[in-house]
Amino acid sequence: MLAGRRFRVEFTEEQAEFAERIGAACRSVWNTGLQQRRDYRRRGAWMNYRPQAHELAEAKDEHPWLKAVPGHCLQQTLMDLDRACRNHGTFRVRWRSARRWAPSFRFPEGNKMALQRLNRRYGRVKLPKLGWVKFRQTRSLDGETIRSATLTREGPHWYVSLLVEDGTAAPTEHAALGSAVGVDRGVAVAVATSDGRLIDRKFTSAVEQARAVGLQRKLARAAKGSANRTKVRAALAKVRARERHRRQDFCAKTARQLANANALVVLEQLPVKNMTRRAQPIVDVHNPGRFLPNGAAAKSSLNRAILSKGWHQFEQALKSVSRYTGTEVVKVPAAFTSQRCSTCQHVNRKSRESQAVFRCSACSRVEHADTNAAKNILTAGLAVIACREATAPPGGVVTLTQEPAGNREGLLLQPM
Repeated sequence: MLAGRRFRVEFTEEQAEFAERIGAACRSVWNTGLQQRRDYRRRGAWMNYRPQAHELAEAKDEHPWLKAVPGHCLQQTLMDLDRACRNHGTFRVRWRSARRWAPSFRFPEGNKMALQRLNRRYGRVKLPKLGWVKFRQTRSLDGETIRSATLTREGPHWYVSLLVEDGTAAPTEHAALGSAVGVDRGVAVAVATSDGRLIDRKFTSAVEQARAVGLQRKLARAAKGSANRTKVRAALAKVRARERHRRQDFCAKTARQLANANALVVLEQLPVKNMTRRAQPIVDVHNPGRFLPNGAAAKSSLNRAILSKGWHQFEQALKSVSRYTGTEVVKVPAAFTSQRCSTCQHVNRKSRESQAVFRCSACSRVEHADTNAAKNILTAGLAVIACREATAPPGGVVTLTQEPAGNREGLLLQPM
């Protein structure tokens, strides 16, 4: 089974300088390839990986700095660009800024790499043109085959992510067969389960929040391109990195706990990227050049709250760990899960009195609002499984769809 192993790298000065040059070359190839694709699309034509890879080989004769870096890293950059353009569209793919983009590049051929354990704490991996790269080996890699290696810089430190084949076979069934849980992801509480647990953690302290605000103010006052601005950006990135690492740790541990204990985990189908889009400006037709209030401040606050809880990151961690436990992850529509009573199935938006209190207007049942939503999510997920086992033909797919506006007593199951 494919798995990722991430370690902190300890470069020599020459290796760190060369890694920066590789990252700059990959960034230049990405931006040049993206500009070429956009020019072709404006003329009504298409450009894909093969002709761009051929032109890259010809460009190495004219630009020696392209020949100095590993060619497979540049080709992999064009492959990533081709995949991004196919998935998101040529004009939606972003540029890689020299100031904002963290250098990152991949060595795709694992058979050209060698791994060696130095001592209890350190190991080293041999990468093309970089030579032996020393890293802090915090876990054993015995019996694992390297498929690829990705080097990424975060702040002042470099990290290597090894894609390995760990030799583990996917389990056919879960140890606790028949166990199931519904999960509601929220803003006040990160994870609420159908069995009544509220799982949350603070990723930043009050002192760190105050420091981040102070650094943001210093950054706004610092002159662009100055050494002071670079210093402040590095300090702010360090604070944000601690918050990001705590969030990753929370998502991984919570996902592991749920996957180990349950054979079925049901989530809401939440389009996090669309939910966190910024509010669109509203033009005042009576006053040209002016805009009407659009609630941008409140929307920005909600976006930050959603992103700070790591909804998508938790879902990805749950899918990853479920491969090893045999847990099935099912997603159901989120419509009316927070407005429906889990006991009598009555739907009324007024039943949710506050962020935490759900009081049914029909049966007067009182429960934590997130727990009530998690129970509804679990019920919908069990209905999907039951319908799939009972009515779906071999290879068929069953999806859960929302009812018409006139009937909101439940959800409809429709085989496709």
